[in-house]
Amino acid sequence: MFSIRGVKEGCGLFGIEHFILITITLIIICILLYFTKNFNHNQVKKVLKISCILLWILEVLKIIFVLQFTPLTSVNEYIPLYFCSMLLYATLLSNLKNKYLKRVGDVFLATGGIIGGLVFLIMPTTSLPYYPAYHFISIHSFFFHGTMIYLGLLLNITGYIKLNIKDIFYYGSLVLVLSILALIINNIFNSNLMFISKDFPGTPIHYIYEISCNLFTPIMIIGQMTLPFLVIYYIIKFINNFRRSH
Repeated sequence: MFSIRGVKEGCGLFGIEHFILITITLIIICILLYFTKNFNHNQVKKVLKISCILLWILEVLKIIFVLQFTPLTSVNEYIPLYFCSMLLYATLLSNLKNKYLKRVGDVFLATGGIIGGLVFLIMPTTSLPYYPAYHFISIHSFFFHGTMIYLGLLLNITGYIKLNIKDIFYYGSLVLVLSILALIINNIFNSNLMFISKDFPGTPIHYIYEISCNLFTPIMIIGQMTLPFLVIYYIIKFINNFRRSH
């Protein structure tokens, strides 16, 4: 369960083990939502606080594990500066008293968190190709991204947050700040944090890289700053309009 990378063969994508992990994750999300869908705002706040603490503890343990066999210069492997890593910062912000910062965290969780979690479940390219399904890294990654989906749905279902189109600025500000940090580190270590500096073969990012040429970095940043929010915002708007009309 804690073997270093490369010792045991990764289970790979789209096989039976991948399918089992997706199924287990979705079942757990549904069970949690069933028991928490009627939570009041104070109860949701407690869920956010507990989630934040647990996620950061597990992230620190993951970093410690990875650094056992990864040089400090390989920042891609252990620095949490990817789109889905924003879950860590968003849960922190959601627990702050400052209204602006709290709104930034809440909006990301309610929008980008759902998209990021779903995309990873389908394509867990940073874990399953390298580790067995029962490995700590694989289990952690599905727990982490399952939590993204759960918290996003919880905030929307309970009415903890009511989204409006102007919230894209709250959402985009978090993505922009982390993208700038990622760019700085990428330029220093020749890394690809946030997947904004280099190609990522074997993923849809490769096609964006192929057609974008020198505009790859701004396209990736702007895309991450807008598209996940807009997808969830308009889905929720459609659902609400459908309910009102019936």
